[in-house]
Formats: sequence, C-alpha cells, structure tokens
Amino acid sequence: VKLVWHTRRRRIINVVTLSLFRFPTLSTRLWVLGQMGAARLAFMRMPQVGFWKLCGSGTGQGFTPKPNFGVWAILATWPDAATARASVDTAPVYKRWRRRAAENWTILLEPTSARGLWSGKAPFEPPQDATPPTGPIVALTRASMKASTFLRFWRRVPDISAVIGQDPNVIFKIGIGEVPLLHQVTFSIWPDAAAMANFARGNGPHGRAIQAVRAENWFSEELYARFRILDDWGSWGGQSPLLKKDAA
Repeated sequence: VKLVWHTRRRRIINVVTLSLFRFPTLSTRLWVLGQMGAARLAFMRMPQVGFWKLCGSGTGQGFTPKPNFGVWAILATWPDAATARASVDTAPVYKRWRRRAAENWTILLEPTSARGLWSGKAPFEPPQDATPPTGPIVALTRASMKASTFLRFWRRVPDISAVIGQDPNVIFKIGIGEVPLLHQVTFSIWPDAAAMANFARGNGPHGRAIQAVRAENWFSEELYARFRILDDWGSWGGQSPLLKKDAA
C-alpha cells in the first residue's frame, strides 16, 4: 500500500522537484552526456522554472566519488505545485529524457527549512508558516569541498555510505552532484525527524564527519534543507520508493 501524506491548504511559496532517470545502455549514456549542454539551453529558455541543476550520481549507495553513468537527475524549483507537475509532464526537455530512459521517478516537495547557499543562491523558500513534517521527512545537503580538503572528505564517505545503506529507517537515499569530487548532494527520505537526527548526529561515521567538517572547515559552501512530500510519480526499481514493504 502506498504511503500518502496530506498537507493543509495554504499558499506555497515554492516547490521543488527531483527527477531521476535511469539510462542502461551505452548509447543512452552517451546521449545524456551530450544533454549536459543541450538541456541547459532548454532550462534557460523555460520561464516557469526558478533554480535548477543537472546532476550525475555516485555508485554503490550513491555516496561515492566513483560516478554512476547510468543514473542522472534534474532538480528544479517552481512557483507552485500545479506548475511543477505540468512542466515536468509536458516540457520538451523532460519528455526527451523520459523517452530515452528505461525508468524515471519524480518527487514533488515543499521546503520546510533551509539554510546556506548553492552556487551563491538560496534556492529553497519555505513558507513563513512552515512547520516541520510530522511524518516522513526529506533531507537534502549540498556542499562544495575546498580542493585542499576533499581527500579527507572522501576518505570518510565509504563508512558513511555503508552505514546509511544498512540503516533500517531510511526509506530512500541517493548521492548526486554537479562536479565529481568537489560537489556533493545527499538526498534521503526518513520516516520521521527523530530517525533522521539519530543517523545524522549519532556517534557513528556521519556524526564524526560532521564534527570534522566544523573543526577543520572543509567546505567553501554549504546548504541544508528539509522538505515535506507533496506527491510522486513514476517508478524507481520497479515501484515508487515511497512504498514500504511493511506498510499496512
């Protein structure tokens, strides 16, 4: 049974879509590499879109410096949910990617908190009356590593990746980014804020990495955002990632 989250009616300042695409063959992977230029031009001419990024992904649990050329992502912000859904469904750039992809999945989100910058901008605008989600919560972190510190960062990542992959609470997780090694976006879905906090702030690899980030000033730019889930469509691994095996 698919988990469904209800939100009260209110003005949404902006919403966010993350669309994932799976390209299994050599020809489609070469095609999407070429889209890193063509798709940028398409988004620059799209008046409805706000902030947007085209991202590759990592292998394994997704949080590794080794790229996965079969999985690519488009993250974008929109003025409202209706515009977001219509744009992802009908914009030529999204339609081209879906035609070439073996599988695709989009999740629609509303920011509930955000601090920091991404490429010098604050891309996510929570409503003034935003409250933390009482149910499932989406966490997105994005960091630009300093060239002098990225080796120390990536030495810690395999331990973090293994732990998040083993965590029974995480509903979904993926690591994406614009530039290998120097830029990293982590995207994860948790059943509630407590489960997310236990992973992030515990005495495990992730918690120790956070302490090192603060102590050694690893990043030149950081962004931390939380979201509530509004909708999703498509599939990933044959179904929506929001399906839980033990859902009633």
